[in-house]
Amino acid sequence: MAAGIPLVIANSSEKNVLRRIIAGEKLGTLFVPRQEKMQARKKWIAFGTVLHGKLIIDSGAATALVKRGKSLLASGVTEVEGDFERGTVVAVLTSDGREMARGMANYSADEIRRIAGKKSGDIERILGGKDYDEVIHRNNLWVKC
Repeated sequence: MAAGIPLVIANSSEKNVLRRIIAGEKLGTLFVPRQEKMQARKKWIAFGTVLHGKLIIDSGAATALVKRGKSLLASGVTEVEGDFERGTVVAVLTSDGREMARGMANYSADEIRRIAGKKSGDIERILGGKDYDEVIHRNNLWVKC
């Protein structure tokens, strides 16, 4: 439903249940998708990829992602799990372990470990170069809540 696709849950023991539903017969329970359409890129990030690691973030970063529609900055990352490269999709978890988002990482796991908790202005000094201010840019981030 989050991807804009309707869902029907029906009894599979009903004869020809799928054909009957597609024909318009009212069987089972229909769950209507969100009004706003999800971009194809965000559908791919949310549902079409394998997760390669996890980023645990603080409450300030969680608020910025959910309430203000911001990108994930290094300053909000508290922990990195897994071993992943730049451009792979990772889960974003709150400090209590709840997955709240998924996104394409601009930095590798090792790089994020080095810059976690630091300001964007410090990235170049720490890594010896800086391609991005964000660990995950908003355009490459799908937020569940």
